[in-house]
Amino acid sequence: MNFGGIGFTLISATFFMGLVAWYSYVKTKGEVSDSAGYFLAGRGLSGGFIAGSLLLTNLSAEQLVGLNGQAYRTNLSNMAWEVTAAFSIIIMAIYLLPKYLGGNFTTLPEFLSKRFDEGVRQYTVLLFMLGYIFVTAPSMLYSGALAVLQLFNFPELFGISYEASVWIIIWIIGIIGAIYAIFGGLKAVAISDTLNGIGLIIIGLLVPILGLIALGDGNMFSGMKEIATVHPEKLNSIGTEKDSVPFGTIFTGMIFANLFYWASNQYVIQRTLGAKNLAEGQKGVIISGFYKLLVPLAMMIPGVIAFHMYGSNLKSVDLAYPALISDVLPTWMSGFFLAVLLGAVLSSFNSLLNSAATMFALDIYKARFNPDADDQKLISVSKISGTLLAVVSLCIAPLLMNAPEGLWDLIRRFTGFFNIPIIAILLVGIFTKRVPALAAKVVIIFHVITYYMLIWGTQQLFNFTVPIHFIHIYAILFVAEVVIMIAIGYWKPRTTPYTFRSEAVVNMIPWKYSLPLSVVLLALVAIIYVIFSPIGLAYAGGFVSNSFWPAIVGILAVTLILSILTIKKWNKSYAGYLQKENVSAPQMLKGKNKTAKLNPRTTEL
Repeated sequence: MNFGGIGFTLISATFFMGLVAWYSYVKTKGEVSDSAGYFLAGRGLSGGFIAGSLLLTNLSAEQLVGLNGQAYRTNLSNMAWEVTAAFSIIIMAIYLLPKYLGGNFTTLPEFLSKRFDEGVRQYTVLLFMLGYIFVTAPSMLYSGALAVLQLFNFPELFGISYEASVWIIIWIIGIIGAIYAIFGGLKAVAISDTLNGIGLIIIGLLVPILGLIALGDGNMFSGMKEIATVHPEKLNSIGTEKDSVPFGTIFTGMIFANLFYWASNQYVIQRTLGAKNLAEGQKGVIISGFYKLLVPLAMMIPGVIAFHMYGSNLKSVDLAYPALISDVLPTWMSGFFLAVLLGAVLSSFNSLLNSAATMFALDIYKARFNPDADDQKLISVSKISGTLLAVVSLCIAPLLMNAPEGLWDLIRRFTGFFNIPIIAILLVGIFTKRVPALAAKVVIIFHVITYYMLIWGTQQLFNFTVPIHFIHIYAILFVAEVVIMIAIGYWKPRTTPYTFRSEAVVNMIPWKYSLPLSVVLLALVAIIYVIFSPIGLAYAGGFVSNSFWPAIVGILAVTLILSILTIKKWNKSYAGYLQKENVSAPQMLKGKNKTAKLNPRTTEL
């Protein structure tokens, strides 16, 4: 890819990345001297920083290149991984976050140790660490390097081999990300993520606009007309059994996969655990749900535009977005785009590394070897372990060059080893009182063996492929594991029932607008699916079918009714919270009553 001078691109990209690093340093200087400052950003993150960090933690080059490639290859069905996350985001904000902040937890395994025992804590840490080091982190680094290579022809520019280019780019990205995570702590990660997130939104929305203008020969509306009337099936989000995400999976395994990611995945929820109060935490989580609704426009429509511009002439589907960027992005924005691309990769990697190091320091070192370790010792151990984890991931990532095609689906298949058992254990632990630690341990061992057999084992051992989509298998195993845990709870229950005890150190009054905005968020998810469906823009007989507007009006009417009912009920409940905590709304807005305790009876909205 030639942006009119690789030197200008690299210099301008360095400038933007340096600006982000400088601002992050200034805002975090002197604030990582204790464990709360290092691991949880001093419990001082606002909703804006939480939302920005969640966005960049979730979205990386893997989505930027991979989702557009899938849209170029098939249709918009893969948007389900992103858009339907709204359901899980709401559950996290409304129900689970009050419990996490109320229990004053730093990591999810810490909560599981209190609910079950230290053995369950170690089992879940092991699952997290193996998944992070051998699957998630290497895939982030490799997909980022692949995107950079596809956009900027490093082998030709610098006269080195493709393999050497992959190694060099991975190590450059990884070292920069590790510096943020290891030396800056969570707040540095959150601030850099937020700034990079702003850049990602700008680029993400600009590229489809420029693409439509190019497709319409200078007229954006002509470009919009073409993608809506020529091959409208490309705009269909309702996946069939032939697509990688059939529509039915949204209501089975997809629910639990997203619930794991947004409600129990340590490197995601750690941002919310650093919230200055419950209201800011809920605000950040719910706002991130609205950000996710932009994914079809920013990360899939460009792939559809690329299909209309290039047909089937691209050698690889993953070249769809890079090719479009090369043709439509102005030269003077090349450095900014490279900075945003690298920022997206860095944010995901440094967030994961920060959380992995946190779990190692608190859930392994302190829990098993040195319970009396002081803050400085824990920070030191975290930095050392973070460095070692980074080196291991950096060595593994380039080896993905030898992986088979379909890395996008392959990674999601591998995450099935740890996402379902963890979310099953978490939910059973929250909703029951007498299910013992034995049940959680049995489920973890059962899942790893059974999942492997269903996905790969039967094919390798018996030459038989299980004719069930792997996302459906998620749901089947989730139900089976919940049943197993409950059965063990009846057979051998805890001698004393588990009781949640509030240890909150932040203000626990909920965000006033959390429930009303949750209703709006769910309505927008439904509207997006109607827009990108056979009765919407994917309609073959014109722009939209006759059923489109009645469906939209129906959704809006239901939303209005639910919003009114929710607001009335919420205003009454909210007044009750203020009265119970003996604090006025103005006082709360000024940040007073910061140490308000959470009553166990009020952990739910």
